[in-house]
Amino acid sequence: MNSVNNVSVEISVVLGKTALPIHQLLKMGRGAVIELDAHHDDEVWLLANNIPIARGEIVVQGERIAISITETIRN
Repeated sequence: MNSVNNVSVEISVVLGKTALPIHQLLKMGRGAVIELDAHHDDEVWLLANNIPIARGEIVVQGERIAISITETIRN
């Protein structure tokens, strides 16, 4: 079991996507807002090491934001 504790997995949540020119991206500073093609009630994708593993929905409780998994994806 000790060797399992040393495995690193990068978890990402995809909220939406956008396209913008690189010069615009380079002009952005800390705190910049990037408009996405998503709405607050759209599904989000969960990725493990850039591989889709689940879909879910955003849950807000007070100042906490979480993802509720609605479907797992088999690869």
